[in-house]
Amino acid sequence: MAITLSVNGKAHQLDVEPDTPLLYVLRDDLALHGPKFGCGLAQCGACTVIVDGQAVRSCSIDVSKVAGKNVTTLEGLGSSAKPDPVQKAFIDEGAAQCGYCINGMVMTSKALLAKNPNPSDRQIRQALAGNLCRCGTHPRILRAVKRAAASLKKEA
Repeated sequence: MAITLSVNGKAHQLDVEPDTPLLYVLRDDLALHGPKFGCGLAQCGACTVIVDGQAVRSCSIDVSKVAGKNVTTLEGLGSSAKPDPVQKAFIDEGAAQCGYCINGMVMTSKALLAKNPNPSDRQIRQALAGNLCRCGTHPRILRAVKRAAASLKKEA
């Protein structure tokens, strides 16, 4: 079935089964490797993308459900030469250790800050609660989200 997806601002015409998980299409058909396969059950957050402003788990949503919507992956936020303020804050705070969870942490943080530009520590923790990190960098991740919020305020 032909499905048109808007990913990172570009339209893609794809011939895929409508019930294919969005994650598989992003990684296998579009070669976007920011979203990671973690659990396959929408419980770890490694596969998080932003769909029309909402952080969603791409492993558990059918590609047909996002046709006609705007999908943003980690690659769509910024580049190594010009990272998005959220990405830059995570880099500056050294928030990544092994890096596997960082896609989900960054994408969830980006969606949170778009809705709430000045979140409390509790709101940040609540937003990130579904993103698992076994490396223990949670204090640095929290600082990174606060740094990103401050940076975005300066840009406004």
